[in-house]
Amino acid sequence: MDLDPDLAALRPLGGFFVLRTFRPAAGDPAAGDPAPEDPAAEDPAAVRIDGLPRLAQAYGTSPADVERDVLTSRVELVAARLRTDELRVAASIAHQGLAARLWSAALGCAARYGRLPDLDARLLRWDAGAAAPDDLWLTEVRALPGGAEPDTLAEAVVHGHLQPLGETLRARYGVAAGLLWGNAASALAGAARELERWARAGGRTEDVDRIRALADALLAHPLLRAGGVRTGPAFRRRSCCLYYRVPGGGICGDCCFTQPPRSSPRAASG
Repeated sequence: MDLDPDLAALRPLGGFFVLRTFRPAAGDPAAGDPAPEDPAAEDPAAVRIDGLPRLAQAYGTSPADVERDVLTSRVELVAARLRTDELRVAASIAHQGLAARLWSAALGCAARYGRLPDLDARLLRWDAGAAAPDDLWLTEVRALPGGAEPDTLAEAVVHGHLQPLGETLRARYGVAAGLLWGNAASALAGAARELERWARAGGRTEDVDRIRALADALLAHPLLRAGGVRTGPAFRRRSCCLYYRVPGGGICGDCCFTQPPRSSPRAASG
């Protein structure tokens, strides 16, 4: 199935899978449009969305370059919502949320269209102030060459987003690489599990098998395979996202721990 301009086939899958699309407002330099003659004639929603930062702006920026950027804002917002003063913990939870959205949108397109839109970080806008799930907008729907093969998804999500995002979070907040790749693997397994549930509920047996095979192939990627072990739809990670350190928090269903650690909290960071 060809990608439609609204990616409407993702909507029945639920909020984590939906990828909003919009046409850039006239005058957006990224769209190559001239400045509008009458700014009042602009669609207010489009103007608001055009003001959102691109995901590319969240990657690779050092604290010395900016006083406050979109990634810093997101981590601080997550920290405030979780009532934690440990920014390392908030950075991990923020990372997990964004990874879940990216994997869900990519896997959803693979399942529903058999194709993947270009998810270049310069094409995706991010409302970092939104509640979960992270609010993402794709400024242009254009299909990548070929089908939705594991290598295509890995290039788009792992190398296009999770690798530069992880490098930035490690440099800025000291979050361990093993933890972040565990987050990425967990998010992938969770998205695949929800997709399998959707396909099974609709009697789409072939889709269940295809989604599972795609997830297994992606989890075998060199950067993801150490993140955990998947048995059928179940997944057990080898690291902890640190949610247990949040006031009132605990351990997640796929955590490496069976109960929250009581000592050596930093041992969980790898």
